[in-house]
Amino acid sequence: MKPQAVAFLGVMLLGVTVGAQETVDLDVTRVALFSSGVGYFECTAEVSGTKTAELRFRTDQINDILKSLVVQDFGGGTIGAVSYAARDPVEKALRSFAVDITGKPTLGELLDQLRGEVVEIGGPRALRGAIVGVETQLTVVGDHHVVERDVLNLLTESGLEQMALAELRGIRLLDEKVDGELRKALATLAEAHDADKKSVVLRFDGAGRRKVRAAYLLEAPIWKTSYRLVLSGDEPPFMQGWATVENATEKDWRDVRLSLVSGRPISFRMDLYTPLYVPRPLEELELYASLRAPQYEGGMELRGAQRSAGRGRQMARGRAQMMEMAAADAYAGEAPAPLMSEAPEELDLSGRGVASVAAAQQAGELFEYVIQAPVSIPRQHSAMLPIVNAAIAGEKVSIYNPSTHEKYPLNGLELVNATDLHLMQGPVTVFDGSVYAGDAKLPDMKPGEKRLIAYALDLATEVAVERMPRPEELMSLRIAKGVLWYGHKYLDERKYVIKNKAERERAVILEQPYTPDWTLVEPREPYERTPRLLRLRVDVPAGQSVSYRVKLERQAEQSLRLLDCRLDTIDFYLRSRVISPAVREALERLVALRTELTDVSRQCEKLEQELNEVVADQVRLRDNLRTLPQGTDVYARQLRKFDELETRIGQLRAQIETARQAREQKRTALEEYLLALEVS
Repeated sequence: MKPQAVAFLGVMLLGVTVGAQETVDLDVTRVALFSSGVGYFECTAEVSGTKTAELRFRTDQINDILKSLVVQDFGGGTIGAVSYAARDPVEKALRSFAVDITGKPTLGELLDQLRGEVVEIGGPRALRGAIVGVETQLTVVGDHHVVERDVLNLLTESGLEQMALAELRGIRLLDEKVDGELRKALATLAEAHDADKKSVVLRFDGAGRRKVRAAYLLEAPIWKTSYRLVLSGDEPPFMQGWATVENATEKDWRDVRLSLVSGRPISFRMDLYTPLYVPRPLEELELYASLRAPQYEGGMELRGAQRSAGRGRQMARGRAQMMEMAAADAYAGEAPAPLMSEAPEELDLSGRGVASVAAAQQAGELFEYVIQAPVSIPRQHSAMLPIVNAAIAGEKVSIYNPSTHEKYPLNGLELVNATDLHLMQGPVTVFDGSVYAGDAKLPDMKPGEKRLIAYALDLATEVAVERMPRPEELMSLRIAKGVLWYGHKYLDERKYVIKNKAERERAVILEQPYTPDWTLVEPREPYERTPRLLRLRVDVPAGQSVSYRVKLERQAEQSLRLLDCRLDTIDFYLRSRVISPAVREALERLVALRTELTDVSRQCEKLEQELNEVVADQVRLRDNLRTLPQGTDVYARQLRKFDELETRIGQLRAQIETARQAREQKRTALEEYLLALEVS
């Protein structure tokens, strides 16, 4: 049998089409992008009567849709079921239809499945009847060539008829139910070809004209900010901020209401799309089942920040008012000033055709930039939108940290966010007058917050650091339960020599490593403190050098077990100038007790050594007696000496026992004395 593709059925099948329900397009009208990597999308439309709407998403987006989709009907209508294609294997879905087209059936195999169904046949002979089946016949072509052909057997009103499948020009199923099942199976197969796209169908039931809306969250690129910061003499710094927005969706954004939200709401993914099947046990009749055993399962305040923020806000508002007045004059028809052809014009971003298109507002615990004008961005395109265009407060400083550069500080700014905006982190391009000065990184800044940024190496200022080490100093002594606690003071003293080669005064910020166990002695207070750094400010006149001394100290206490320490160590602390009379008396008593214990221990060791020597002599005499003849004078003398050694061994053992008892008494007395000792 020759195979014929299932797609051929789409051409062969004639007749009834399944009536599609009237649909409406939902257009994206609002987008909110979050800095946590998600986007909120609203799609709206006006409908009349009952309508359906289809939204298409990538397969990897369906879980976010199922987790966050909100559907609303604002005209008294009701929301019907939200349907979407299942994620079961396509073979499983195809087997659920009355006509099984899994396994790529040929036309003959498909018609054989439809035995008994009434069809209309188009071709050289138009026939109408019930399908009896499909058989393969052998046909002789020419003299000796035999070929196979598929033949359809059909029961018509005039009887059984046969027609070769190759002669068919069309087949129409007269049973609408069976025809619909076949079409649904083909539609499922066609949708499976586009494996990366899935449809979500919404149904709106109601009467009359009304507004409907669908809203959902999707993974979206994080919107980014970049800034341009202009420094101009004594004027407050002027900042212009741009937001980079990317439309990574499958739809164009046409005149959408766009808002950009800063903050980090918790967002996660969850697999709601994959069908879950609960495994069921296979039960058997008791006759065949064996008995089975059951199984049972069990920050920190900054000095002067508020005042700086207040002054910065006033300066920013004043400059903003001047900008508004200038803009009003321009619109009133004032002629522009003539361009200067010789001297370069300073870079001034205020009133130069760029204005913030965003209005800032609180969004719950977050902060939102609402883009006031409608935004249009084609799919898979990006855009830059101005969101900040305002003066801020700031002062030029030089920031020195030896871990950054050993000799030169960095040119920087002490910025105060004098606006009412939450400034998101991003790169800053700094212009000093009309000249590019460097790049910096702006951290997240709330209104009124003060931060340092650095943008270039300050070659006009040099810093040399001289460390002045001092030996540690013994500060205190105390005894508690046999332990001597001694306190030491450690000093970290440095001298900074700062040379200003510029023609103007320099404000230098020195950064020195710091941990909470150190205390700043000189100066008494830092300019600013962070969890890991002390910041100290030094104003250096033009063309001069300044020495600046910084002194920190740390006190720590260490311990020593008095029962085991050497006597010369105790003697060292007895000679200390910070020892108190009570501690001195206790240590002297301890030395006396330790000396008595040492004397008794030495006496015990001496007796034990003598006993070992006497026992060795006795063993040697015993060996000699075995070799000497008894009854001789030599044997008698050796025997008397052996008896004397035996007597001495008894005496030594008694003395050793007495010495050991004395040693234990001395040790016990020493330990009891130390455990009861609490002096300082």
